[in-house]
Amino acid sequence: MSAEYTYDYAIIRVVPRVDRGEQINVGVILSCPDATFLDARIELDEALLLALDPSVDVATVQANLSVIPAVCRGGADAGPIGALDARSRFRWLVSPRSTMIQP
Repeated sequence: MSAEYTYDYAIIRVVPRVDRGEQINVGVILSCPDATFLDARIELDEALLLALDPSVDVATVQANLSVIPAVCRGGADAGPIGALDARSRFRWLVSPRSTMIQP
């Protein structure tokens, strides 16, 4: 017998130039409280990002994106937010707060 679970997810996108509205999907966050699961997969296509905006700082974008899986894992590596329960960390991750990296 298989168990059925509800889950939430968020697509992560990078919008290098908000004024132009162009975006690329770079990852997904998946949360399933019933299974105590929170994880993210991030993969940035640097060539595509640079095609949209040749002046973008790719290293800074990568550094900011790397925070997402760390927060999903929780613990000290995620800073103070890592001490929260998984559901609270998911809500924190999907709260809009950046114009370039958006859930």
